[in-house]
Amino acid sequence: MNASVVDPRLEGRSVKRIAFPADLIAARVAELGRDITAAYPDGDLLVLGLLKGSFIFLSDLVRCIHRPLKVDFLVASSYGNETVSSGFVRLVYDPETELEGKHILLVEDIVDSGRTLSRVMALLQERHPRSLEVCALLDKHIATHLTYPPKFSGFDAPHEFLVGYGLDHAESFRHLPYIASLQ
Repeated sequence: MNASVVDPRLEGRSVKRIAFPADLIAARVAELGRDITAAYPDGDLLVLGLLKGSFIFLSDLVRCIHRPLKVDFLVASSYGNETVSSGFVRLVYDPETELEGKHILLVEDIVDSGRTLSRVMALLQERHPRSLEVCALLDKHIATHLTYPPKFSGFDAPHEFLVGYGLDHAESFRHLPYIASLQ
């Protein structure tokens, strides 16, 4: 959709286009769930959501993973109220779950600069998990320096500022059922 989108949930703003409609997201999340189920046939699996952006994706994803698992969260911030990462990563909440010896799957909404992801993965690796991988809903493919690139990726993201399905701008628009390019 190329015309501006008018939606009452947009608080009087419009978006340039819907990049990923809700039905396409749902189908891809189901595929990711099947892939993750097959990739982890045994062992303790901890699905670790990187908040706040991943919470909607994570909740849909874990319901599509058909094996025992546990869920926990961590919070890291690098955007604040801006549309570009500040480059400074601040950990706000650290998971309380024991990570040693477990398969850890970090669920991220979008891989953009990779700064947050690199910082978080280094922290998690120090806790001696059995394995450590990333599942990202969106990947902009601009973070070429990552030690842990996403093993599971939903979509290649356009180089636009995206909102919806957990992605926000200044804490708004997370609740949209689609992903759109902000005007």
